[in-house]
Amino acid sequence: MSATHDAVKIGIVSVSDRASSGVYEDKGLPALKDWLTRALRNPIEFAERLIPDEQAQISATLIELVDAGCSLVLTTGGTGPALRDVTPEATLAVAHKEMPGFGEQMRQISLKFVPTAILSRQVAVIRDRSLILNLPGQPKAIAETLEGLKNADGSQAVAGIFAAVPYCIDLIGGPYLETDEAVCKAFRPKSAIRATSA
Repeated sequence: MSATHDAVKIGIVSVSDRASSGVYEDKGLPALKDWLTRALRNPIEFAERLIPDEQAQISATLIELVDAGCSLVLTTGGTGPALRDVTPEATLAVAHKEMPGFGEQMRQISLKFVPTAILSRQVAVIRDRSLILNLPGQPKAIAETLEGLKNADGSQAVAGIFAAVPYCIDLIGGPYLETDEAVCKAFRPKSAIRATSA
């Protein structure tokens, strides 16, 4: 194991009219922090935002977090077909590149549980040196899409999207993310694996 892991700054954004106005307690930010803290071995600095379903505000928040040095920005909420669901539009508006495979895989995972997963519109994009991912709104679905599905024996049945995140961040010039394989095994080509890692 390497003696030190790269520090990483991660933006986490919960998009919800009702939670941001105090109607109910936000569960998205705690779910994101919990999962990332368990999955990553790197020291993490979180930049947290709880905002309403306002497209311009969501876009501005994403730009702010990227400009503040977040290598990874995760959003939760606002990805369905309802009239106020505008997170994907706000995310695409700030994109330099789209990464459609992430959204495709999230829907594949969620379809194992509910047929309404086809209504989800999560997208993933790159802006500058940051990867921005829209995640589902429910804490259980957040964990499922990030870490994937396991068989009864603990082997991976369906890969979660986070397995591809560290290598994606390598490719855009971000820090070297190392995962706890008990939670999520990151995949990198052999040539991209640091010799000092365990």
